[in-house]
Amino acid sequence: MEHSITLNEAQQVVDEWIQTYGVRYFSELTNMAVLTEEVGELARIIARKYGDQSFKEGEPQDPADEMADVLWVLLCLANQTGVNLTEAFRKNLEKKTKRDQDRHRNNPKLAK
Repeated sequence: MEHSITLNEAQQVVDEWIQTYGVRYFSELTNMAVLTEEVGELARIIARKYGDQSFKEGEPQDPADEMADVLWVLLCLANQTGVNLTEAFRKNLEKKTKRDQDRHRNNPKLAK
């Protein structure tokens, strides 16, 4: 997979992989727990790379794989619950734009 893929394509790829290699999806509740676990693993790397903690010897330091794990499980949950992530993202961006179009620019805490 050398080209960029859309969210819809990613959802299809995950579904095909699950049907081919994964036997079936884990339950939604299990996948929610797995998503939480993967976010925790990503948080550990971010805390050590950009925060005050240091890495332990042999500990993964690249957040890319953990971000991909988070995305994978999120795509699984979207497939399981019938969510079209492309449409959901579009609507979410529209909501944020309408709600926050001036909010951040007018926030004195964000002024440079």
